[in-house]
Amino acid sequence: MSFTVESHENQGVTVVACKGRLILGDELGVLRDTVKALIPQTHQIVLDLGEVAYIDSSGLGTLVGLYTTGKAAGCDIKLARLNKRVKDLLQITKLLTVFEVYDEEEKAVASWRKAA
Repeated sequence: MSFTVESHENQGVTVVACKGRLILGDELGVLRDTVKALIPQTHQIVLDLGEVAYIDSSGLGTLVGLYTTGKAAGCDIKLARLNKRVKDLLQITKLLTVFEVYDEEEKAVASWRKAA
């Protein structure tokens, strides 16, 4: 299964929808390059992981790296639509305490409106 990334705007928030397996290889480069190119252009990114079936340790490292790169540049990155397997992985690794996670893209987007 190939990994694809598509981005779109939702009420001024950039949403990056991922599909496939987030594993060591070209997949990580696609996600990393896409998000790093968006960071200077926006302060709000939602990573929609609803179509991500599996994340390995390299994928977790990439998510953390993007989060810290974003924070350093003043960009907030939130996660949305995690399936049970991915959510359990983030729970076990304690990354649920780092990322803000939402069940739906709309809720993640709305979270910035509530904070404002």
